[in-house]
Amino acid sequence: MRRRSFLSELFSFVISHKTYLLIPIIVVLLLVGALIILGGTKAAPFIYTLF
Repeated sequence: MRRRSFLSELFSFVISHKTYLLIPIIVVLLLVGALIILGGTKAAPFIYTLF
């Protein structure tokens, strides 16, 4: 049996249960996570200029 990733299971849950209100929440959480990860790299000065 093939294991599915967390994001694929979450996407199939949203589609099957028709909970489309979760999509903006998931997108915002992914963007915040990306900013946190990039904030610790050499790209941080470029991110800080956005704000």
